[in-house]
Amino acid sequence: MVTVLIAILFPFVCAALIPLLYRRLRRVSHLGWFVLAVPFILFLLLARYIPQIAEGKTFIHTYEWIPSFNINFTTYLDGLSMIFGLLITGVGSLVILYSIFYLSTKESLHHFYCYLLLFMGAMLGVVFSDNLMVLYTFWELTSVSSFLLIAFWHHRKASRAGARKAMTITVFGGLSMLAGFLMLFVASGSFSIREIIANVEVIRDHTLFTPALILILIGAFTKSAQFPFHIWLPDAMEAPTPVSAYLHSATMVKAGIYLVARFSPVFGGEAVWFWLVSVIGLVTLFWGSFNAVRQTDLKALLAFSTVSQLGLIMSLFGLGSVAHYYGYAENTILYTQASFAALFHLVNHSTFKGALFMMVGIVDHEVGTRDIRRLGGLMALMPITFTIAVIGGFSMAGLPPFNGFLSKEMFFTAMLAIRNVEAFSITEVGLLFPIIAWVASIFTFVYSLILISRTFFGKLQPDKIDKKPHEAPIGMLISPIILSILVVGIFFFPNVLGHYILEPAMASIYPTFPSTSELTPHIHAWHGINAELLMTLGVIIIGAILFKTLKSWKPLYRIFSQKYTFNTYYNRLIEMSENGSAKLTNRYMTGNLTHYFIYIYVFFVALIAGYFIWSDAIVFDFAKDSTFESYELILVFVMVFAAIWMIFAKGRVTAMLLNGVLGYSIAFFFVIFRAPDLALTQLVVESVTTALFLLCFKYLPDLMPESAHKKVQWSNATISILVGATVTLIGLAVVHFDRFEPVSTYFNDAYELAGGSNIVNTILGDFRAFDTMLEVVVLLIAGLGVYTLTKLKPRKEKTDHEN
Repeated sequence: MVTVLIAILFPFVCAALIPLLYRRLRRVSHLGWFVLAVPFILFLLLARYIPQIAEGKTFIHTYEWIPSFNINFTTYLDGLSMIFGLLITGVGSLVILYSIFYLSTKESLHHFYCYLLLFMGAMLGVVFSDNLMVLYTFWELTSVSSFLLIAFWHHRKASRAGARKAMTITVFGGLSMLAGFLMLFVASGSFSIREIIANVEVIRDHTLFTPALILILIGAFTKSAQFPFHIWLPDAMEAPTPVSAYLHSATMVKAGIYLVARFSPVFGGEAVWFWLVSVIGLVTLFWGSFNAVRQTDLKALLAFSTVSQLGLIMSLFGLGSVAHYYGYAENTILYTQASFAALFHLVNHSTFKGALFMMVGIVDHEVGTRDIRRLGGLMALMPITFTIAVIGGFSMAGLPPFNGFLSKEMFFTAMLAIRNVEAFSITEVGLLFPIIAWVASIFTFVYSLILISRTFFGKLQPDKIDKKPHEAPIGMLISPIILSILVVGIFFFPNVLGHYILEPAMASIYPTFPSTSELTPHIHAWHGINAELLMTLGVIIIGAILFKTLKSWKPLYRIFSQKYTFNTYYNRLIEMSENGSAKLTNRYMTGNLTHYFIYIYVFFVALIAGYFIWSDAIVFDFAKDSTFESYELILVFVMVFAAIWMIFAKGRVTAMLLNGVLGYSIAFFFVIFRAPDLALTQLVVESVTTALFLLCFKYLPDLMPESAHKKVQWSNATISILVGATVTLIGLAVVHFDRFEPVSTYFNDAYELAGGSNIVNTILGDFRAFDTMLEVVVLLIAGLGVYTLTKLKPRKEKTDHEN
């Protein structure tokens, strides 16, 4: 479908136009109003296909890109990609609307919106791509564009450090994922996700299947901030609040979730997949909620809460993968509800967490601080912001009447049901799943109360804040209000979302199941008094007690020394890498050109010698070689004599003249072999080289001492002999090497098509000329870069940023 291709490319085109048009646009109005049209149009464009997707239709469009390598730009719109596409464009529209009133016009807005559109296009490319290589390309582009967004306030050291950490970890995961994709290609013979899913039974027994599974999961875990890769997300909160609301609640961190959901039909049902996804998800859920309680910065609290909620969603997909083990059976319906709950909470989390991030941005913007130790008493001064905080916070805590309650109850149902699963020996540790989930939910309730009460209740502390608190302008409130309405609306009408959005997504995760409608439960707010409701009541009671006694038990966090945190280990690893690379670089970057040649020649000799020793394809057969003429032997003797004498020459003039003897002897050989054009070229080059040496004599350093000179002579002689022998052996081996088709076959056909009379002239006239043209283009680009750097003067831009 061309529409999806347009949806991917449209943000990139608009991002390219912003630097060209922003000066004119900002004279008319705020640049954000023009950018807002991009995601809004795309959201409406995708929403048109919701009824067709709900009926089970899928839309595919293929543009041949590199067909010889099986890499095509194939877009695929189904239920799973639709749900992510709507989140990317829908939340993107609200974030841009929010940023119009949040960011000052003194900021570098053209850079901000250019980066934001790049990220939006990259995320759409990830979720709509069917080809693994295209998906990987967009995947890494999300890392690059998010780096630019996180480091938007680049004058801040913390912003630069957070951007570097995020990019380092996510790019490392992306490279791991690329290796997994290549293994899948080797196993299946295709880069198409649809074809891999269709042939999954064939590739399950391949030796690369499990390594590919693990490597792809590393990519998903790093992008979705799963334990222990979660450390980049809190530092990324140095980004402007619109970036945090977009990247870290609704889009970038959900890319890993999408990857797990998309590859569940491939790896689901495997024990390694189940244990890694479910256990890592549960550990992330607990660790994120546990650490959120100790935070004093509102954005840091939301960062760890995001880590926790992502772990919840990830664990549900892990539990849902059990359904692939059993296949379509009567008891499978219970297990697939975990995947349904994951999709449901995916949407719910985007709504309430987006609203909460915007709420925190409003508090910071209007009060001047995010430190909860300096906040309090804002409820009467900021009633609308307080309402948004209550709706978002209670939904995050899993309380009615908010959408988070519904998906949290389904989460408890899945955790209780997994105890009875016999596959993968789950029954032996199955009780731990609901216990960890319940304990993590208690901490979730506690930090949700901290977020609301410490910000809006208590006494106002005017001496500790930077501004006089007041309600935000209506423009800044529109986006979080819309998200808050969705939080409440989904609670009362959840099955509208379930039928049109979640059910088609379930069909994508379980494409081999005959009836997806049976796998999607009818969502109810009340299921009677059951275990899930009792768990919720326990969360509220114990959570309230813990919150009330927070001061008495919060010092327990001091037990965890800062010396043993993951951030400390990460910083040590980076420091060790930098120091190690600096030592290694200083070891071989001596500034001596001779040393560099030695490194190159030694590596060259070792590589070729190793191939000669271990390969059985090298054959030396001199039976068919032509005979040597006496004058050829004389020339060879002259060259050998000149080469050896040049090494041990004591004067530069002698060495230069002997080098000339070598060059002119080669010219004689060209004449003997009937190549006058090459002989003339060699003569010209040798004459110019000799003249240049003479001109440079006065600038050359003094000769080294005699003792050191002898050591250098013998080392040079040894390397020269080894290199010469290696090159000679290569020449002799090539004559009888038949493992590959000779390149002359290509040129034999090519020069006839080029209209040449002989192969040498055609190579020089066509192929070499084409290469020269590209070299000229490179020089032109370098020249333009130098001109730009010398002519453009840096401009000092005034910035108005968060404190």
